Amino acid sequence: MRMNAANSISVANLIVGLCSILCSLNRLHHSACWLILTGFLLDLADGAVARRLNACSALGAKLDDFADFTSFGLAAGLLLQAQGVLDGLLVILYALAVFTRLCFFSSGVPFMYRGLPCPYGASMLATTYLLTGGDRVATRAVALAMVLFMVDRGFYPHDKVLESQPWKKAVYAGGVLMVAFSASSFASVYYLIWSTSYIFFPTALWSYRN
Repeated sequence: MRMNAANSISVANLIVGLCSILCSLNRLHHSACWLILTGFLLDLADGAVARRLNACSALGAKLDDFADFTSFGLAAGLLLQAQGVLDGLLVILYALAVFTRLCFFSSGVPFMYRGLPCPYGASMLATTYLLTGGDRVATRAVALAMVLFMVDRGFYPHDKVLESQPWKKAVYAGGVLMVAFSASSFASVYYLIWSTSYIFFPTALWSYRN
């Protein structure tokens, strides 16, 4: 039962990612973006639930990685709306960066990752799309920047938001609330600020011990 609770959240993340892919294929990009951001929340929750219930397992880790690649690699890549060879190569590059990040995230340092966690890259891509109305130059520039952040092997703290200080839990609760106001640009700005703060001030703000 404990294993099922954590794995069910990962499966929900996978389903959300698949739904986002379907939305993008049907040109419902606004919905696709918010499904990716919903997956972002689910990804933060599944690890917390697994650790809380002492239900971590090899199967759960593989399921989480598969869900992450679907939601934050494939679904996020489709937001680039590839039209031509160069666009297609960028989508492939983005997906490969997510794949590489998921394969080699271990840093050997407690409470640290190597390379930007892909949910934050996908969040930046989704919020950029929402705030610019899908501007191709902006989304492609952000995608390239996120590729660099994911593969540069810099250190980022484990984002144990639901297992840390009350203010971080409040940020997460705010993210859940913002889903209900997805039609508002403020909701997109909220996720943009959240993701940007993690990318540029990882240790100062988001260290597990802070």
